[in-house]
Amino acid sequence: MDRMERVFIELLQTKELKEIRVSDICKRAGLNRTTFYANYTDIYGLADAIRDKLEHEVSDLYQDEITQGFNSNDYLKLFRHIKENQIFYQTYFKLGFDSSHQMVRYDTALAREHFQNRFIAYHMEFFKAGITQIIKLWLKNGCEESPEAMFEIIKSEYHGRDKSSADQSAQ
Repeated sequence: MDRMERVFIELLQTKELKEIRVSDICKRAGLNRTTFYANYTDIYGLADAIRDKLEHEVSDLYQDEITQGFNSNDYLKLFRHIKENQIFYQTYFKLGFDSSHQMVRYDTALAREHFQNRFIAYHMEFFKAGITQIIKLWLKNGCEESPEAMFEIIKSEYHGRDKSSADQSAQ
């Protein structure tokens, strides 16, 4: 991460995006405004670059799955990445990118199977909102639990769904 990104992320921990000025970043990073504008159009361009970087890193975690066309539902990789990059994820959420971008992939084929192809859009939104809130809470608590414990929490939610689906089918 370059100096401008680091300083920007540091400033975001105590200020809102609209309160941060290019001059603040340049002064703290020891760079001039020309350097900033050679890399970014404005503060929002810098925020977008940080979002793109994080989403690219998350995508890289699952690159094999993406290229081979399968979803392992292995969120352990994601939780480990979050624990190692807490400030990056806190910034991502503080900027509100979770509501307009997709960090977590959802396996629609698996959902169609589990939910008999009914109300898939609702299930997807429920899952994305749930995992996002779990991640936010984990970050808020300083990632006290291990990535393995967080993965177990997610798996237990899946198993709970599988059990309740099976119970409903039997009725």
